[in-house]
Amino acid sequence: MNERSQARSNITVALAGNPNAGKTTLFNFLTGLNQKVANYPGVTVERKAGVWKVGDLTASLIDLPGLYSLETTSLDEAIARDVLTGDIAGMPQPDAIVAVVDATNLERNLYLVTQLFEFGIPVVVALTMIDVFEKQKHQIDVGKLSDLLHAPVVEVNVKSGRGKSELVESINKIVRSKPTLPFAAEDHSENGNGNGNGKIFARYNFISDVVQRSVKHNDREAHQLSEKIDRILTHKVFGLIILIAILLLIFQAIFSWASLPMDLLDKGFGSLGDLVRSRMAEGILTDLLVDGIIAGVGGVMVFLPQILLLFLFISILEDTGYLARAAFLLDKLMSRVGLHGKAFLPLMSSFACAIPGIMATRTIESRRDRFATIMIAPFMSCSARLPVYTLIIGAFFAGQTFFGVVSVGAVLMLSMYALGIITAVIVAFILKRTILKAPPPPFIMELPPYRLPNVRTVLQNMFTRAGLFVKRAGTVILTLSIVLWAMMNFPRQSQDDITNLRTQIEQTCNCSPEEAQKQTETQAKSDILRNSIAGRLGHAIEPVIKPLGYDWRIGIGLFSAFAAREVFVSTMSILYSVGKDSNAESEPLLQAVRDAKNDSGEKIWSPLLGLSTMVFFLLAMQCISTLAIVRRETNSWRWPIFMTAYMCGLAYLASFLIYQGGRLLGF
Repeated sequence: MNERSQARSNITVALAGNPNAGKTTLFNFLTGLNQKVANYPGVTVERKAGVWKVGDLTASLIDLPGLYSLETTSLDEAIARDVLTGDIAGMPQPDAIVAVVDATNLERNLYLVTQLFEFGIPVVVALTMIDVFEKQKHQIDVGKLSDLLHAPVVEVNVKSGRGKSELVESINKIVRSKPTLPFAAEDHSENGNGNGNGKIFARYNFISDVVQRSVKHNDREAHQLSEKIDRILTHKVFGLIILIAILLLIFQAIFSWASLPMDLLDKGFGSLGDLVRSRMAEGILTDLLVDGIIAGVGGVMVFLPQILLLFLFISILEDTGYLARAAFLLDKLMSRVGLHGKAFLPLMSSFACAIPGIMATRTIESRRDRFATIMIAPFMSCSARLPVYTLIIGAFFAGQTFFGVVSVGAVLMLSMYALGIITAVIVAFILKRTILKAPPPPFIMELPPYRLPNVRTVLQNMFTRAGLFVKRAGTVILTLSIVLWAMMNFPRQSQDDITNLRTQIEQTCNCSPEEAQKQTETQAKSDILRNSIAGRLGHAIEPVIKPLGYDWRIGIGLFSAFAAREVFVSTMSILYSVGKDSNAESEPLLQAVRDAKNDSGEKIWSPLLGLSTMVFFLLAMQCISTLAIVRRETNSWRWPIFMTAYMCGLAYLASFLIYQGGRLLGF
């Protein structure tokens, strides 16, 4: 240890271990609420750090990514090596390492431990899952294991608090000491990084000797229960049926159960906006607060129930050990299109909303596999598209059936979901053979023992993810929402213009003053939008979108839908002077869409145009919330820009072919 490190009363301790070894549970146990999450500089790998009181010392506990080895074949492994060598900017080299080892998979876990010894940093081995180990009637000589490893070994049980004081005592004992390597091996590798065959045979020989001398397994009952359960849950037929049932439950929860809290949040922010508007004088500041800031924040917070539910289920599945089985079952199927088995759950989640789905890709270790999943997640028909589908189906296909039985609307809705899945599969196939090309990663995943989820860990993971969503994405979403609001509301009309408009309406409309005022407000908003920056942009892009059958009004709707796809419906309501509060099923709006005419007096909308519009909304990237999350998850603007470009280009091409092809065929 260097003199500067020895002089510090504050120390740095790294927590390292295999995936599913109980590392996160131990981290939460030691740090409690004194923890924070950020990204390592320049990468998307999360850095979790917390404060741990170690006797008279205060330790900054760093939770390293879950690792099987430190041979730098992945980004996580490279980050872990840089942390342990002190090569991360702003982070000191750790003064000690707590190696988290699953007692039920001792031989597998000790491989990483032998690599940790070589960094010249004192190591304490924390044996987790010790309660499961003992229930299986295995025996372990902790003293013998400690002697063989030349390092303290502490049995840890988070639920009972077992081993916490011993862990503190061991850290205090070794933090000032010079570690000794428990084994010696000639390094036959050319680059000297410990990857040579000679060293790998030496590691396994050492591990085998340690386990044989310190552990007595009860072979008769070992893993008996897990094996019986796995015969069903990993069965190629029954396992898939059970998995589909579980995923349907998760999908139903995210899609339906979150609707009530989402509606309450939506109404809550709506009521807050009404309250602010009633307490403030009319004007630009009030509009900014209500329509820009409050509406922008509400647009972020409304996703929270889905985020919470998603990570609640993910944490439960991971903590019980089932998530590893699900990935094992699906890897063969997903690998045929170049995706990892763990991509299935994020893609399923994206049917409710792409935001929690994209956040769920963090369970995928490979950067290229994770990015490929992120790039196709928005093709899943999320709930935000439903108002658009409902509007078009209601306007042009309501009441129509095939063979007098099957609803045309239901077939169209199902077709949108199916087309999204097919498109995602094709795009994933192309991406994994071009810009995200990589050799298929070996599917290395141990099946951890089944166990009851730790309530504290599950809840802490759930609320940590939700907090990250609000903190990181909220600022970007809020900023872009305000920008869009400004573009749709400037330049403003003068009060004289509004007064003159009110006078004209009163003279031409045989209605009450209240109705005249309502019509004035609706028409004024329509005029503001028509002449706004967004309106002028709609006119500017009209030549580009005209081959799709769109006029400038639909162009504004497409542009406003970037705030959120469902905004398209309210934008059409304003443009067609129906009122911003009309929903996708309002008959006045449906009729206005059917009757809408262009400047030449020709009807704009038709069933063919409606169909091409549904396909456009299915394929196009029109959600700043999603883009903000992609920016956050990829740590670069390059990927959200690429996503926007290729998805919108694909949407344009598909809509063009449908509309122009349909016209050629006489539709």
